[in-house]
Amino acid sequence: MSSIRLDTDLHVKYIQNLDEGKDLAYHLTEHLRLNGVYWGLTALCIMDRQDALDREAMIAYVLECWDDEAGTFGAHPGHDGHVLATLSGIQILVIQDALHRANVDRIVNFLLSLVNPDGSVSGDGFGESDTRFSYIFLQSLTLLGRMEALDALYDGTGRDLVLANIRGSMNFDGGFGTEPGAESHGGQVWVCVAALALLDRLDLVDRDLTGAWLSERQLPNGGLNGRPEKLEDVCYSWWDLAGMSIIGRLEWIHRDKLIDFILGAQDLEGGGIADRPGDWVDVFHTVFGLAGLSLVGYPGLQDIDPVYCMPAKVIDKLGLRKEYHTLPRMASYP
Repeated sequence: MSSIRLDTDLHVKYIQNLDEGKDLAYHLTEHLRLNGVYWGLTALCIMDRQDALDREAMIAYVLECWDDEAGTFGAHPGHDGHVLATLSGIQILVIQDALHRANVDRIVNFLLSLVNPDGSVSGDGFGESDTRFSYIFLQSLTLLGRMEALDALYDGTGRDLVLANIRGSMNFDGGFGTEPGAESHGGQVWVCVAALALLDRLDLVDRDLTGAWLSERQLPNGGLNGRPEKLEDVCYSWWDLAGMSIIGRLEWIHRDKLIDFILGAQDLEGGGIADRPGDWVDVFHTVFGLAGLSLVGYPGLQDIDPVYCMPAKVIDKLGLRKEYHTLPRMASYP
């Protein structure tokens, strides 16, 4: 076990300062801005510091990202609406108890327009489809309380079509790809397993086979990768583990080795967590490192729901919890 501990105060400060250094990299990542706000907020919630960012300013920014032509949220004010930004906007408003300030009917219409005749889901009007978008579509409708709208599509076959496309993306090795026939990938396993959970169809998953594929993603240094023969990356501490949590196979990884790997990727001077020890930190890896630590019971953290990647207490309050399993919260570590 490593003697390094999680420095939550430093990570909170790192997130608070993310909007301060507006360098070239800041402007080049406008297309991720609303996602970044969600990542930062979720990280703070895991550390029980949701109040570290101004609630009203955050809500106001989300509403500024509205694309009135598309009827949904874009990644930043002036950007086109996209399903990726749509979910982040919804998640932020739900966590901040402000969903009533969004035009839910128009968002639902936008979402329904993305479902293709083969059951795949596009990200926007340009047509690129991906099982990520299928999951995002389903979570968005669930959080909006409008899943029944899916049933009305394509003469009442909408739900079956989306389900069939996700099921068709399942591979012989237990993994899932971006579309039927595509290579298995840790991130796609999570979105597909979580999508099936939202559809109440986890019965379609061979839990031992999928769990074995996910557990084999752990490398000798404790980190997890997304595909065979790839490098470890802190973000798979969420993608792989959340899938294992949903199917009840979290015990199939070496918990302490993973914890030490994540803790070793911290920047203990400026805060934040990197993809692996020694690399540059970012808010993306910070939230997913913290989320992975929460799933395996690291002490002092709040529970995260592996189906939604949102605070468990928020999902429980809404009555939207699905089946999953996490490891018991430890009293101390190491």
